[in-house]
Amino acid sequence: MSASRPSKAELDREFSELYRTHLRDVYSYAYYRVGNHHDAEDLTEQTFLQAYRHYERARAEANGRPLRPWLIRITHNLAANWFRDRSRRPQTPLEDAQPLVAPHGTEELAEERADAREVLACVAQLPEDRRDALVMRFALGMDNREIARALGRSEGATKVLLHRAIRQLERLLAERRGAPEGRAGEASQGDAASAGDALSEKGA
Repeated sequence: MSASRPSKAELDREFSELYRTHLRDVYSYAYYRVGNHHDAEDLTEQTFLQAYRHYERARAEANGRPLRPWLIRITHNLAANWFRDRSRRPQTPLEDAQPLVAPHGTEELAEERADAREVLACVAQLPEDRRDALVMRFALGMDNREIARALGRSEGATKVLLHRAIRQLERLLAERRGAPEGRAGEASQGDAASAGDALSEKGA
């Protein structure tokens, strides 16, 4: 016997919890895409309005899987429409964003901000799909399966995408730092972690 259909009150309670749980991630991703708080807030609102309209169907199709990738995919598509309809580019380039998490001391703050800006400047040079994958992985903490669902790719393709994104980021950072040819990997072993720190700070 199939389970009974949830009542509207039950769906509303579930959706309210979904909203509270994932509001920050949706807003952070929207901000990465459009580069300013005002439009990020608008995209976040549109994401949850659209999600609410289709929540019952998405809930059933998810079959118990987390719904965060579904929400991020909605935001991703809305941001793409935002750029296409307005022929815009992000108003705040990725590398110009101010890290919002303060370290311990003034010198450490200056050094970490310089490192973060360097990483973000290189992330901004990546193709959009690689940049998005890195943002989802390091800023939002999504695993390969979640990223695959958010981007509409297979897990295998997503793993390859992330690998290529990290390798390209390593090369860009090595070139920026003037690493000798053949030592790019050695010079940038910690760059994936640096990217994670920089992206996490930017999205805070």
